[in-house]
Amino acid sequence: MRIIFWGTASFGLPALESLLKSGHEILAVVTQPDRPQGRGKKIVPSPIKSWAVQKKIPVYQPEKIRDYAFVNLLKSLAPEIMVIIAYGQILSLDILSIPPRGCLNVHASILPKYRGAAPIPWAILKGETRTGVTTMFMDEGMDTGPILLIGETDIALEENAGELHDRLAKMGADLLIQTLTGLEAGWLKPQPQDHAQATYAPKITKEMARINWQMPARQLFNHLRAFDPWPGAFTNLNCRLLKMFRPRFFAGMEEINAEPPGTIVETTNEEITIATGRGYLKVREVQLENRPRMKVAEFLHGHQLVPGMRLGE
Repeated sequence: MRIIFWGTASFGLPALESLLKSGHEILAVVTQPDRPQGRGKKIVPSPIKSWAVQKKIPVYQPEKIRDYAFVNLLKSLAPEIMVIIAYGQILSLDILSIPPRGCLNVHASILPKYRGAAPIPWAILKGETRTGVTTMFMDEGMDTGPILLIGETDIALEENAGELHDRLAKMGADLLIQTLTGLEAGWLKPQPQDHAQATYAPKITKEMARINWQMPARQLFNHLRAFDPWPGAFTNLNCRLLKMFRPRFFAGMEEINAEPPGTIVETTNEEITIATGRGYLKVREVQLENRPRMKVAEFLHGHQLVPGMRLGE
């Protein structure tokens, strides 16, 4: 099929690779304008743009997707279908109505659960043990269109958002090709969502990642995994920001503790044990402000952490 692909984040890269290998014709890629990133605010193209330029596929980066000239450009390309994966904006009805076969979206959850911008971290944050990807036809709502196919997978006990992101991106690529095949063959029929079962996954902010040591250890275990790699769950150590990663699940996580929440209880070359609102959290990787991420053993070579110290103050 003749396809225009819309995407910005790296989640869509496996799907683009699969489209290229499958024999479908990628007419163009639409992605967000280059934005300043990092501490130096250097202008950086999106991962999708970088891929498309390398493959010599035309790239469009409209500041305003509702612009009359841009909508006419899309019409002139005459796509049969448009594929939208993590583009970053809701498309207008004028755009959604351009391709005769509709606009197809790959979403990283089992819809109607976790509609919105950040389904992967929210699934981990809420303690889900199972998630997946959904292909659907888009309408004017946010992830409200009729469902085509769903793929499901377990969330591993210590899996973080970055690891799950990469797995679901590959699953989404496979599911996209299956969906296009089913639509071409005529056997795949869209099914409406049960809107009464919908839950939402709004955009993640940096402040949401702050560690509240009053929370129970099991909840903090999910908190650290959900915000790894971005923005990184963080606390304060001697007035400096300290990010914490790679929590370890263990049998005594929820045992009652006597120490005040945020108190360092034990340090070894493998992990730091911290008291929480209920139970203990064990952390295996940390990142001090303006320093690289490192394992606990490496961190302890240059920084003193002793039992009794309090984090978060």
